[in-house]
Amino acid sequence: MTVIVVASNILVQHLFGQWLTWGAFTYPFAFLVTDLTNRLQGPAAARKVVVAGFVVGILCSVIGSQIDGEFGALVSFRIAVASGLAFLCGQLCDVSVFNLLRRFSWWKAPLVASFLGSCIDTALFFSLAFAAPFAFIEPGNDMGWAGEMLPLLGIGPQVPLWVSLALADWCVKVAIAIIALTPYRAIVWKHAPRIA
Repeated sequence: MTVIVVASNILVQHLFGQWLTWGAFTYPFAFLVTDLTNRLQGPAAARKVVVAGFVVGILCSVIGSQIDGEFGALVSFRIAVASGLAFLCGQLCDVSVFNLLRRFSWWKAPLVASFLGSCIDTALFFSLAFAAPFAFIEPGNDMGWAGEMLPLLGIGPQVPLWVSLALADWCVKVAIAIIALTPYRAIVWKHAPRIA
């Protein structure tokens, strides 16, 4: 989890196309780590992994807030709050849903838990970080650029830019949740074939 959180915090600083950052491709694997821990060691161990990831994320935010980029600090207070709350809520939802579904087909718990956790994570992060109603979190930080009205993903109806960013990010999370079923199955089969 530590490697994924650190890598994602670094890679989020680098754009991949118009709607994503490279961090969008590493962060969803945090759900895989949580699900594997939950399956192999139980929900209590999975929650400890989530807390460890949260602490590492806070440390990354503190370090990032001390590094100046092109537009000021790499991590603003508002982004740090949004990131931390989204991670914690999304991952803890994943743990709870996974635990409820663990007795069903091998793929249901990781897929449904990752899907719901990703929904919560994406909605919380992008709304808290960029939506105008949450500007009170850091009033001095102008996020007006995120509210610019543009076609959804460049082709749809007019929406604030942050909505396109959120949708693109969520689509990557869902795609990786599906792809991650293969390594999930292989790892679980190798370490606990009777549980798989």
